[in-house]
Amino acid sequence: MEKFTIGIIGGTGGMGRWFASFFEKEGHPVSVSGKDRGPRPAEMAAACPVVIVSVPIGVTQEVIRQVGPHMRRDSLLMDLTSLKSEPVMAMLESSVSEVIGLHPLFGPSVPGLEGQNIAIFPARGEAWLPRIRGILEGRGAKLVETTPERHDEIMAVVQALNHLDTIVMGLAIRRSGLEREIRESFSTPILRGKLGMIDRVFTNPQLHTELITANPHTAKVLRLYREILDRVGEAAVKGDAAGLAALMRPGGRDEHE
Repeated sequence: MEKFTIGIIGGTGGMGRWFASFFEKEGHPVSVSGKDRGPRPAEMAAACPVVIVSVPIGVTQEVIRQVGPHMRRDSLLMDLTSLKSEPVMAMLESSVSEVIGLHPLFGPSVPGLEGQNIAIFPARGEAWLPRIRGILEGRGAKLVETTPERHDEIMAVVQALNHLDTIVMGLAIRRSGLEREIRESFSTPILRGKLGMIDRVFTNPQLHTELITANPHTAKVLRLYREILDRVGEAAVKGDAAGLAALMRPGGRDEHE
């Protein structure tokens, strides 16, 4: 397979560093830049036929608009952002190059692509898509193609709701006054798994809070969360085990309705 140089803006961070290592192992020369090191966006675009933006959500569009105008028509601009609608639009508006959005649905701790899901968004051009597909699928990744808008709606549950629930539980444990005893003496294996997730989210609050606050569909899933929490809480306080169990069955209807 043809080898080409890949530039990764944000290649010193978690996912950027992971993909830099991955592409290097595939035999592609990789140029990496970080916040205060490496080629500037214009230099990266001039030297690399493929440029990948892998920076925090809050600065993704700014970085895309810095590098986009310097991309050639026969080059490829990509991003790895966890939300897609605005980054993909920014790539299309700021460049004349081909554009593909990617969202790797895994973290930098995985050893390889085998069995991993990657959402892919072919936005403009056809020359680069089969090459990128070939590299990723060749290492066992499962590519899921959808629209940026549908992706963000789904991520409101997969990420925003998921992390909201983790944050709420973490804050509730902290405010209960029982955290030390729970962690040291009373945790079960299942709870220890949840505590591990709480610790990971609380250790990197910027990443996880941006996934919640930047998603335009968060308000919708938050309303759903509140509605269900109210119903579950009401059944629990009343001691209505049968009613609570009924909510958990397919359809989720209270048996008294």
